[in-house]
Amino acid sequence: MKNKEEPSPNSTRGNLLRPERTGSARGEQPALNESSSPDDDLMELIVSNFNLDVAWRRVKRNRGAPGPDGMTIKETEQWLETHWSEVRQQLLKGTYRPQPVRRKVIQKENGGERLLGIPNVIDRLIQQAVLQILTPWFDPEFSESSHGFRPGRSCHGAAKQVQRTIRQGHRYVVNIDLSKFFDRVNHDVLMNRVSRKVRDKRVLKLIGRYLRAGVMIEGVVQPTEQGAPQGGPLSPMLSNILLDDLDKELERRGLKFVRYADDFVIFAKSSRSAERVFESVQRYLKETLKLTVNQDKSFSGPAEGCEYLGFKFVGKRVTIKVAPKKLKTFKRRIRELTGRSRGLSMKRRLTELRRYLRGWIGYFGLAQQVEDFLKFDTWIRRRIRMCYWKQWRHPRTKVRKLVELGVSLDMAIKHAISRKGYWRMSRTPAMRIAMPNRWLQEQGLLSLAELWFHRAPLRGTA
Repeated sequence: MKNKEEPSPNSTRGNLLRPERTGSARGEQPALNESSSPDDDLMELIVSNFNLDVAWRRVKRNRGAPGPDGMTIKETEQWLETHWSEVRQQLLKGTYRPQPVRRKVIQKENGGERLLGIPNVIDRLIQQAVLQILTPWFDPEFSESSHGFRPGRSCHGAAKQVQRTIRQGHRYVVNIDLSKFFDRVNHDVLMNRVSRKVRDKRVLKLIGRYLRAGVMIEGVVQPTEQGAPQGGPLSPMLSNILLDDLDKELERRGLKFVRYADDFVIFAKSSRSAERVFESVQRYLKETLKLTVNQDKSFSGPAEGCEYLGFKFVGKRVTIKVAPKKLKTFKRRIRELTGRSRGLSMKRRLTELRRYLRGWIGYFGLAQQVEDFLKFDTWIRRRIRMCYWKQWRHPRTKVRKLVELGVSLDMAIKHAISRKGYWRMSRTPAMRIAMPNRWLQEQGLLSLAELWFHRAPLRGTA
């Protein structure tokens, strides 16, 4: 591993397994030369040392569970040292065959299921390498109203565009839900669109084989005659390639829309035009892209109060709020993390709570409802005080802890022998004296409102 000589093209020890020696310290996405064209040999670019180094670093950074072969990232790294040259030759010859993905079922909030397909680490590496080469070709021509899984774009950008569009007078919305989009993608329709730019038959064959690799369910391989299983690096881009035709059709009609992956909304200035758009777009999706529309979740109506990507758009100023369902999910998760019967130390509990609050406000910090966040802070502090009270358990322990935290002995004894429930005791004078807000902050409890204020520069104006 300390050899300073440049590795051979077929070796992974010098490059693939040593990403720190790549030409980019930041891992920039490899770009095609100016002379490159869709007719060039793409596979040579895909298996180039630099491209694979960047891909391997990203796969390692994303971690992820093993695929059906059970090999971890570390084990795959060791396997690649002796087998990569063989895999590379198969890719160059167009004979490489991906392995089936491992099925994982994720329960949705509405009771439904999301089916994930987790590839082996080696296939995640190859998909990532393909993605890095195809992105500079496809992404620049995607619509400006497409925000999902694209460099420099996010859900926040999509939400802000929805806000701007409604403010511009488009007061009616068409919300179309694609039923199990990733599970029902038509392979022929998708590959036809990929082949518009990709001419290298080896790459087309490889992508087609990934789509048809199959799914491992309880040790049995089941074929995948349709769909692009979520879980691999390539699936998001393939979904954008397919739905880019929809974007172009909507732009041709002069319609305002916002799309994030398969989740999109279209806007109109009147109820009648919204209904017409609703019917015509459904026909286009069904007849041209061979996709299924979920009639129960699709609708057209006023944009006031519409929900998109977990946000709700309300009022004349079109203020961005957290959707009610997401608030319920938030409160349910806080109750789980602060459940008084969990057998965790307070240090561990606060660490988990801190991680969740940072992640939650990192996404929903775009919402303009600091008053609600202040109320949540008060509620969370009370639940933490309740957890401490339950943890102390015995009256003597309660007296000792309260006195140590500045409560008078007489007040501590009265509280310790009280028969009131944990939740009621968490709001008593002794608990507020013993555990003021500053003390809880010193223990590691974060304030949702403070996190929100710190994110003010990132919210900007829509």
